[in-house]
Amino acid sequence: MAAETFIQHLRTSVEEQSFVKLTLSKPSNKGGALRNIFARLIQLKEEWVLSFTLRYTNRDEVKNHPVEEAITLITLWLGDEFLNADLFTTTQDHSLQYNRKRKARLFSKKASHAEAPSANHDKQKQRLIDPKQAKYLHPMGITGKDGQLLKTGQKKFRQINKYIEILDSLIDQGVLGPTPHLVDMGSGKGYLTFALYDHLVNNRKIQASMTGIELRSKLVNFCNQLAEDIGFDRLKFLAMDIEEYKPEKIDMLIALHACDIATDIAIAKGIKAQSSYIVVAPCCHKQIRKQMQCQTALQSVLRHGIMEERQAELVTDGIRSLLLEASGYKTKVFEFISTEHTPKNVMITATLGTGRDDALEQVDQIKKDFGIEYHYLEKLL
Repeated sequence: MAAETFIQHLRTSVEEQSFVKLTLSKPSNKGGALRNIFARLIQLKEEWVLSFTLRYTNRDEVKNHPVEEAITLITLWLGDEFLNADLFTTTQDHSLQYNRKRKARLFSKKASHAEAPSANHDKQKQRLIDPKQAKYLHPMGITGKDGQLLKTGQKKFRQINKYIEILDSLIDQGVLGPTPHLVDMGSGKGYLTFALYDHLVNNRKIQASMTGIELRSKLVNFCNQLAEDIGFDRLKFLAMDIEEYKPEKIDMLIALHACDIATDIAIAKGIKAQSSYIVVAPCCHKQIRKQMQCQTALQSVLRHGIMEERQAELVTDGIRSLLLEASGYKTKVFEFISTEHTPKNVMITATLGTGRDDALEQVDQIKKDFGIEYHYLEKLL
């Protein structure tokens, strides 16, 4: 039986300490609050336990269980609470999938992780980017020559690791391909661009190539020289407007804090290229705010400028998400980093797959409710 074999793989990985992580997804109760469960192996007071992170709609809960108790819980969850389970080990990756009739199928493939993470409970937050190994961090002012984090670079380093963590979970979905081309539109000084290339090529062993697009030629020259100096030979930067960039292939499109309609231009290029992933963190929402004339009961609330500004952000990014879904993407909208770093902290991730047939109808209704003539992304599409 597929489920029993999956559990045996899980048990063996724990015993042999080849366990990397476990993910339970696709909840059977679509209206339920529990969305995912992530498990990792840790050592507490000389006892091995599986630490579960239960992700609810509005909160996360962490619960630790002795191994045998944890495996019993997982067995109960499989095919009942969750219809997908992904086990990552250093020898093989295993995926258990249930159909609507609760019939299970087991798929196994080559391991995507070469090493198991540290089981030290005092190091719960695993750094996907090692500051001592990431040679690009020193020229960027994040570490000293010895690879130690500078006090002034700690916030930026936390942002980098959060970013890589998010994209790593996307990559785990397995649709990126063996030789992907990634494009970062508005790459700036390249903090995140270098880190993602480093993670893909050196940690994940993916034969990726990456292009950063940036208007400021001084930054482009800096990044190209740094990439050459540290041997990132498939990472390059171009000094040009993102609107002018016409690539032959995009497997992942990234646009972080591209101002106002520049985000829409980037999204449209990703959609037209049928990019497997589109990742954007929008900044500024002027195009919709200028048009907004609310036709609902919210009108009395939106007369306050700050409230109108926040509503314009919600409407702008909400419509972006719906237009992506109308174009065949599955989207998620969430907080990227804490507001202590930037108030513009919303991220939209889109994975090419199954969209929504009613998305355009919902866009039309939103425009009607808020007196909006058009969303710029609509025109581009």
